[in-house]
Amino acid sequence: QVQLVESGGGSVQSGGSLRLSCEVSGSGFSTNCMYWFRQAPGKERERIAMRTKYGQAEYSYSVRGRFAVSLESNKNTLYLQMNSLKSEDTAMYYCAADASDYCSGSPTYWGQGTQVTVSS
Repeated sequence: QVQLVESGGGSVQSGGSLRLSCEVSGSGFSTNCMYWFRQAPGKERERIAMRTKYGQAEYSYSVRGRFAVSLESNKNTLYLQMNSLKSEDTAMYYCAADASDYCSGSPTYWGQGTQVTVSS
């Protein structure tokens, strides 16, 4: 059974930084693409970052230049470094993974989410 567990959320003032972690477990699990999504109250879920196991990364316009996604393969952990945080970054953040090496953009596996709150 594949599990994704996020951590690292919290409250921070505008301009501050946070690093989210997503630990992946599951015997024999392998995927090419992992993602970070977020959802703010009353808004649609937004895909903000994607990283392949080969190192390719993509970001949404809303976070490009401020957020960075990285993968520590030996720890099966995906990170999201968030800098220059703004109040509009307040949301529940989720990591997700495809079920195979095909990057679908609609991942199969999801974590439970971690809340990020940015106060101005």
